Amino acid sequence: METESYHLAIVEALLIASELPVTQERIDDTIGEEFRINLPELVEKLNQIYTESRRSFFIMEVAGGYQIVTRKSYEELVRRYLNRSGRMRLSNAALEALAIIAYRQPIARPDIDQIRGVNSDGVLSTLLEKELIMVAGRADSPGRPLLYKTSQEFLRYFGLNSTADLPRLKELEEMLAQKPQTIQEAEKENASE
Repeated sequence: METESYHLAIVEALLIASELPVTQERIDDTIGEEFRINLPELVEKLNQIYTESRRSFFIMEVAGGYQIVTRKSYEELVRRYLNRSGRMRLSNAALEALAIIAYRQPIARPDIDQIRGVNSDGVLSTLLEKELIMVAGRADSPGRPLLYKTSQEFLRYFGLNSTADLPRLKELEEMLAQKPQTIQEAEKENASE
């Protein structure tokens, strides 16, 4: 009979090794029926251990699975490090189109173009290439344009469990009203790069 500490070690090893969120289904497929691991229960125990030992990370539910993430208190340091190490970057146009897709999905390119006021072909190609969006079918409008929606990679990249975790538009307006200085600083930083 395997011990709980061994099961905790298995889950921790998979979380560290995996670029994608670890799911119960994937663990069951990998380890087999003989190991019966209760992933949510073990994640809770690991998080308790991490909290008690004051670790700089914890396990978070993301995109239907679990992933190790850095605590907020280390966010700025990690952000500076990643900016120097080549993490995926998105242009303002790509972020704009991605936000439109996230909040209006599934949505066709002509609708995205209309909202943005410019052609979005290049931006959509980039987002598809980075696997942040995916084709969700075709619209029933003339020409049957492709419909786009966000992907699991989008959820993982932004640390969301589902699109329901996106801030509501009202919340965004409040955040923007409270932090104009931070936004201006971010824009200056982006312009200098």
